[in-house]
Amino acid sequence: MQVTGTLNSRKITITAALPYANGEIHPGHITSTYLPPDIFARYSRLMGYDVVFTCASDDFGTPILIEAEKAKKTPEEHVAYWNKRDSEDFSALGISFDIFYKTSSKENVELVQYFFRKLYEKKYIYKETVIQPYCGYDKKFLPDRYIIGTCPYCEAERQYSDGCENCGRAFTHGEIKNPQCAICGRTPIQKTSEHYFFKLSSFSSALKEWLTRNEKLQSEVKNYVLKWIEDGLRDWDVTRDISWGVPIPLEEAKGKVLYGWFDNHLCYISTTVLYLDRNGKNGKEFWNSSEIYHYIGKDIVYHHYLFLPAMRLGLEEEYKLPEYIPTRGHLLLQGKKFSKSRGWYIGLREFLDKFPPDYLRFYLSRITPYDQSDINFDWDDFEAKINNELVANAGNFLYRALSLLQSRAGGVVPNPTNYDDADKRFVEKIKKIASTAGEQIESNELDKALKSILEFSSACNEYFQSKAPWKQKEANENCLYLAINAARTLGILLSPYIPFSIEKLSKQLNIDVNQTWDSASELAIKPGHKIGKPEILFKKIEKEQIEEQKAKLKG
Repeated sequence: MQVTGTLNSRKITITAALPYANGEIHPGHITSTYLPPDIFARYSRLMGYDVVFTCASDDFGTPILIEAEKAKKTPEEHVAYWNKRDSEDFSALGISFDIFYKTSSKENVELVQYFFRKLYEKKYIYKETVIQPYCGYDKKFLPDRYIIGTCPYCEAERQYSDGCENCGRAFTHGEIKNPQCAICGRTPIQKTSEHYFFKLSSFSSALKEWLTRNEKLQSEVKNYVLKWIEDGLRDWDVTRDISWGVPIPLEEAKGKVLYGWFDNHLCYISTTVLYLDRNGKNGKEFWNSSEIYHYIGKDIVYHHYLFLPAMRLGLEEEYKLPEYIPTRGHLLLQGKKFSKSRGWYIGLREFLDKFPPDYLRFYLSRITPYDQSDINFDWDDFEAKINNELVANAGNFLYRALSLLQSRAGGVVPNPTNYDDADKRFVEKIKKIASTAGEQIESNELDKALKSILEFSSACNEYFQSKAPWKQKEANENCLYLAINAARTLGILLSPYIPFSIEKLSKQLNIDVNQTWDSASELAIKPGHKIGKPEILFKKIEKEQIEEQKAKLKG
């Protein structure tokens, strides 16, 4: 496939799964959910696509209430703090959302209540009396994360009552084994309560048809979701007996709120539409005419492949379903799961205090495939890839090309003459690399695209070394001209991955940072152009820095 783009030739909506407004962002969140869509969004902008990239904090639910109670804060104060902090942390890493909003916004509450009313009118939501755990000591019903117990499917311990983090299955009241109150640790009693259920089971055929028809979904994910459908879908309890959530828009249901997973993915729609409406576009029309990408981690497949599409199908696709749900695995740290309580952990802020944001972006992009396999963050491998690939490969070529042009030609790009065979082969590599890497990014193979770009960088080093312009006067003009253009090419291709560094490179090249992706194949820097002052973009990581980080881990 030839990858080309013309301004506004494609409309693309990109969303990232919402971070829960209850704790700090760490590299595990970034790996699957925030860095991949940011790279794709940046690439799409360079391609000239009409793209919107949105996210929001997930504000409602029992964990918010629990933590707010502990901190003696209102839920509103608690989520406002984490919304602001998450926004700051994303910005520090260069995650380029067009808007970062919140599920507790007026716009989202209104859309959620609209969905509920429509589904209720269509008889897809019904009321039923259920037996629900109740803590006699704490005097409250215990939905979701107020209960800890054993998964009824895979037997994993210390799971919450609405789903298992180990096997990914969602479940409802009474299914969890060995339940305990998450507040006091006591075994709850059972009491009756009226709840509203969404008829997920009514959508088995429609979901199966959608999954089968949509060839753009990852096959390995789709196959086991189809197996879940074949095993039988249960109706989904969408209400909770807590005070913090979207109120149910029925007079008879006062005091009850909607379950967080009913409202949070609708925030993809409400936030995107709000942003577009504010910026002079018809948000709903854009949503329904665009290609939709929902980026997630593998732990929320159930919700995005079943709940989310079923609700939209229930409204007869008034809001379009996604074409793509790019799903990636978990990030391990030195071969083990992240655990703050056990000291096997590093937060995003702590990481960025020690290393440049582009180092994390580069490393995670290099090691994260487009599948559900778990990825291992290894400090020694981090050091090796930064030093050998970013510093010694890309950084080495960029600095040598600019500094030699500065020292031999006063920073002025020379006029090339007749190309020899080596020059011609190098020009062909420049002409092909944007298409090669672009096709891989279009396929969401971001790691493969980065590998192709690094192979091009190696070819740049080999060409530069073979021509040795510092030795051969007759080779200076052609080599320096092509090398400085290759530096520009490399900068464009790397900019979705390491934007902070490439912004510095653009200043050194003395060119506009806003180049187009396709123009990376052009020799766009003309003779007579004067570059800025060359500086080293990447510094080597010292062994002592790595040993310091490894020593912090406990376990």
